Amino acid sequence: MHISLTIFSLCYRFISPIQIMVHKNFPLSYTICICRTMSTYMTEQRLGSTGQSFGMIPHSNVSVCTKMITNYTKYGRLRDALHLFDQMPIRDTIAWNSIIKGCLDCDNMTMARMFFNEMPDRNVVSWTTMINGYMQFGKVEVAEGLFKEMPFKDVAVWNSMIHGYFINGRVTDAVKMFEDMPFRNIVSWTSMISGLDQNGRSADALRIFKQMVSCGIETTATMFSCLITACANSMAVELGTQIHARIVKLGCIVEEFISSSLITFYANCKQPEISRKIFMENVHYSVVVWTSLLTGYSLNSKYDQALTVFSDMTKMGIFPNESSFTSVLNLCCSLMSLGKGQIVHAEVIKLGFEASAFVGNSLVTLYSRCGNIEDAIKAFKRIKVKNLVTWNSIIVGSAQHGRALWAFILFAQILRAGVEPDEITLTGLLYAIDHSGMFLKGRQFFLYFRKYTSIKLNVQHYGCMVDILCRSGELVEAEEFINTMPIKANSLMLLNLLGACRTHSNIEIAERVSKYILDLDPHCNAAHTILSNIYASAERWNDVSRVRLQMKSRKIETQEGCSWLNEGG
Repeated sequence: MHISLTIFSLCYRFISPIQIMVHKNFPLSYTICICRTMSTYMTEQRLGSTGQSFGMIPHSNVSVCTKMITNYTKYGRLRDALHLFDQMPIRDTIAWNSIIKGCLDCDNMTMARMFFNEMPDRNVVSWTTMINGYMQFGKVEVAEGLFKEMPFKDVAVWNSMIHGYFINGRVTDAVKMFEDMPFRNIVSWTSMISGLDQNGRSADALRIFKQMVSCGIETTATMFSCLITACANSMAVELGTQIHARIVKLGCIVEEFISSSLITFYANCKQPEISRKIFMENVHYSVVVWTSLLTGYSLNSKYDQALTVFSDMTKMGIFPNESSFTSVLNLCCSLMSLGKGQIVHAEVIKLGFEASAFVGNSLVTLYSRCGNIEDAIKAFKRIKVKNLVTWNSIIVGSAQHGRALWAFILFAQILRAGVEPDEITLTGLLYAIDHSGMFLKGRQFFLYFRKYTSIKLNVQHYGCMVDILCRSGELVEAEEFINTMPIKANSLMLLNLLGACRTHSNIEIAERVSKYILDLDPHCNAAHTILSNIYASAERWNDVSRVRLQMKSRKIETQEGCSWLNEGG
């Protein structure tokens, strides 16, 4: 006797499906069918009505309860899953594993650990699930301890350890784990190739692939995508082309994730026309494939074609995703086209992506670079969950528009939100200070970042600080700062100080700085010109003649209207 899902869906309107399951003669296959129907209702957000029905589940039916626990946790209803698990008089290992995984899926590691410790019988799935959870939460050492305790290890748990090491940036440990494996399957090789590539070691990923081929292992469709991505990141054109040929031969080109990877590969290799050809060979209604072509054109500065792709995909009824909007907004930013960006912004609002961090960050950058800081602030405020890129974008934007006070307030909010600032944050703050004349504030921020953060200060940070000191007329401190820096001063820093010496008529420091510059580069036109002008301003004509004779002997042409004169002030 066959009962279709349609009949069960109709029954749902008049009688709870779980009431049907209570009947002791109801076949298990129909029970599973009902569970699937109810899962569909959950995806349609009918969680309230299905929740009432779940209360009538026959708790002795372990299989049904386990499936309902999985459904609950899938949609974040951990409390209901825990309640149902608590009501079960009989629990098998599968049920225990389901509630543990559900806790992890709902980001409750404490509860998952409690259930793992309490479960009477553990199998390899139990151990693997917990190891995955610890790795997911960054508790690598705990996962390692659990791995060592396991009474039996199958290939899946070895693969989990490799994947966990990679997602936590422990590349060396992942490689060693792979080498120590007593046996490997295709997932092992795929994890290695993907993990190495994602951690910036694409060349090593391709080396592993060649090792795999020498072992006689066949490549899968999933691995093809990883390989093409690794080829794109390492610019391995020849190998990527060979893999492309293999993909075509095996008929895998129609797979959207493979097509997407190939489009990105050829775009990275500066061959967007081949990307277009691959796109045109197969009719795709996948937003991922369209976005790959859009991003590929942007990467190759073919902005008009990229905008055409975005327009075409919307006309065909393909809804852009976060990546699509981010890519097209970034290209509008490259074009400095506020008008086109505002049109895209309207689509962003219509599809409800304005609160997205990725899309919102691009909007903030677009508006601030196009001179509309007010709209940048509005876009910033609409982002629901702000990440560090969000904060940095608005701080840099505020600095560029002379809103130093805003930048300081935003930095205070970063600290209150518990977000760790980075080198871009400091650059934005120093830039704001540099163009607002707040000398003391600059010193305070610089010392704070140097003493109380783990950020490694770079030449740009030191350059900003030198410029702040020069603009404030603190030439003695600027010279001392340069002399005590842990990094070597570049010509821009020194020329900034030399320019400031002219502005503030400080010949003594100017002579020392120019000597240092000319020792590094005897043919530096700017240094000779600025020093000559400094002497001229002080009416030291003999020194002016000396510098000009030196320039003539070194065959340095006089640079009129030198732009360095105003660099320091």
